[in-house]
Amino acid sequence: MTPELQATASAPAAPASSATSAPAVPPAAPVVPVAPVAAAPAALAAVLSLPVPGVSAVMALLDEGATIPFIARYRKEATGSLDEVQVAAVRDALEKARELDKRRAAVLASLEERGLLTPQLSNAVAGASTLTALEDVYLPYRPKRVTRAEKARRRGLAPLAEALRTARPTADALALAAPHVTPHVTPHVTPEGTDPELAVPDAQAALAGARDILAENYAESAPLRGALRDLFVRRAVLRAKAVPGKEAEGATYADWFGHEERAAAMPSHRLLAMLRGEREGFLSVAVRPDDADALDTLHRRAGIAATGTALRPETAAGQVDAALADAWKRLLAPSLENELRTALRERAEAQAIGVFAANLRELIMAPPLGGRRMLALDPGWRTGSKLVCLDAQGTLLHHEVIHPLTGDAGAERAARTLRDCCAKYAIEVVAVGNGTAGRETEAFARGVGLPAGVDVVLVNETGASVYSASDVARREFPDHDLTVRGAVSIGRRLMDPLAELVKIDPRSLGVGQYQHDVDQAALRRALDEVVASCVNAVGVDANTASPELLAHVSGIGPVLARNIVTHRAENGPFRSRRDLLKVPRLGPKAFEQAAGFLRVRGDNPLDASAVHPERYTLVARMAADLGCALADLLRRDDLRGRIRPESYVSEGVGLPTLTDILAELARPGRDPRPSFAPFRFAEGVHSPDDLEPGMVLPGIVTNVTAFGAFVDIGVHRDGLVHVSQLSDRFVRDPAEVVAPGRTVRVRVLEVDRARGRVSLAMKGVDQQ
Repeated sequence: MTPELQATASAPAAPASSATSAPAVPPAAPVVPVAPVAAAPAALAAVLSLPVPGVSAVMALLDEGATIPFIARYRKEATGSLDEVQVAAVRDALEKARELDKRRAAVLASLEERGLLTPQLSNAVAGASTLTALEDVYLPYRPKRVTRAEKARRRGLAPLAEALRTARPTADALALAAPHVTPHVTPHVTPEGTDPELAVPDAQAALAGARDILAENYAESAPLRGALRDLFVRRAVLRAKAVPGKEAEGATYADWFGHEERAAAMPSHRLLAMLRGEREGFLSVAVRPDDADALDTLHRRAGIAATGTALRPETAAGQVDAALADAWKRLLAPSLENELRTALRERAEAQAIGVFAANLRELIMAPPLGGRRMLALDPGWRTGSKLVCLDAQGTLLHHEVIHPLTGDAGAERAARTLRDCCAKYAIEVVAVGNGTAGRETEAFARGVGLPAGVDVVLVNETGASVYSASDVARREFPDHDLTVRGAVSIGRRLMDPLAELVKIDPRSLGVGQYQHDVDQAALRRALDEVVASCVNAVGVDANTASPELLAHVSGIGPVLARNIVTHRAENGPFRSRRDLLKVPRLGPKAFEQAAGFLRVRGDNPLDASAVHPERYTLVARMAADLGCALADLLRRDDLRGRIRPESYVSEGVGLPTLTDILAELARPGRDPRPSFAPFRFAEGVHSPDDLEPGMVLPGIVTNVTAFGAFVDIGVHRDGLVHVSQLSDRFVRDPAEVVAPGRTVRVRVLEVDRARGRVSLAMKGVDQQ
């Protein structure tokens, strides 16, 4: 059983009213509602298995407006060195706890307003540790439409329901019902009008009403719901089948026609695929345990024998048995199935979002080539290749179209243009987009006799077309068309993937799994947090960064990012971090959050490092104690080696921060990303027709999913390495082995040319 579903199933059920009694009689004296408890630091710490002081500190910092990167990087003493993942977990748990407390307060207010709040009920509401448990407690008291059971209560049949439940099992049900037959009741006038249905014409009608009351009370019993909820989690089976008449139209989902699988163990991608098929009208999906198991659980929890002559319809036990069956089929099964479907879907979506987030982190943290004078090509067949020349800062210097693949004359002119541009603009690298005609254009560029030292690099251009049509691209290049913008993006992303990819909606980068089937708000938040984490881990040059990049810096956001860019355009580059305080609306709080992640190459060398300005005095004291200048402290290992960190521990600064400071002094402004390494596909392999089973080829991982990894081997169609083929050892999670952007060696297993599918394996292939 998964932890998420176990938590739902095992949540302690709050006390509820008797299975056959109406909600409690209003108390004689008012009951004081309990205070919210779920958002207490100790409660969250217990849920997350984290120390209480650290959780308490994170809660306080979040409430003060601190960001996750700032808390994890610059408040380690307060939090006990909780990392970004743990800080985010506290934030998420706190939000859920406050939502629970908000709902708890609303429930208490509703109960008190209607005079239903007893001390026992107040305690039950206070003891509910999940929304599910709270709603179970509130269910019998929640205002609702007039149900069959409520109509039966109005007809005075609640005593009969209680009599059936408490009578000996073999008692004559008709005899018990006889006193409740009232065929000539005067119609009752209600606020809604005259109610003609208060009469009970015969004993069978009385028993039917009593069964309705019993069924509803059983369905609203928290202990019974808890027991059945646990059964759903442990033993529910997902059954999918084709919608009659839609088999041909829904052939895409043929793998799931007649599929059955235990719901709790179902992989997220499979569940999301079936739910998509259901949403599109091709599949019907049910998620329930066997009816026999559910009824057996109900009988045992209700104390009713499941077999024997006592269950004949004419007996009291038989009537209760019929009420239990009705409660299951009409009320409990649909309700709990919806609960489980929601829990399964949310779990699957969370896993899919997690896969997407991990892939995105790898993609945007890919090794940067760095500032190089670059010629970038966006390849094409008939329309030619768009060529742009960029300086080392990514500024557009020149653009034109060449036709290297349309014949001898076009190829000769294209070759001459490439050589001339390389000479005129002192080009150091040629970047070629890996889309249509990418491999062919790469091969052409390598063979035209470029100057010595000019390398040709194939670049993943996914999302470049999205960028070229975006508002960001129009602001950057208002006088150029989409083709120029796309080619510039290809070149810039080779220089610095992070700086360029932040301009593109992450959902357009092709590294997701069922991304359109998940909660889009949750997906957006998760991806934004990944981008922010990466941006702050690398650091941002305040004098060169785009507003899109600056917007992800801790404490900045889109408005301040635009203000920073406008200020430096009007006043020149920042000379120090303190100059940032001159930016309109960038106050002390925003400066505190952002300063450590912004780099300014000016008079103070610490401004270009990750040392926060609040620690500059401390570093100056270290230099003074050594009798050296600050610049010498950063330059000389021997001086830093003489520093004893424990000598500088104070109330606000501990060893974690001091360790970070010394590491930063050793490599100020260091880039945590790996070094760039060039990659080349196998020569002579350009299309699926060039592939044969058994071939071992180099490739680049383009996407990782729960079921495996997709690898680009240079044939314009990514191959799939199934999770079972990723390694010689058992792999539960593909992310243990591969990540987008990683280079791998794969063996071709199968080429399905009819369906355009390539099956690959890493198992048994040397990855060195």
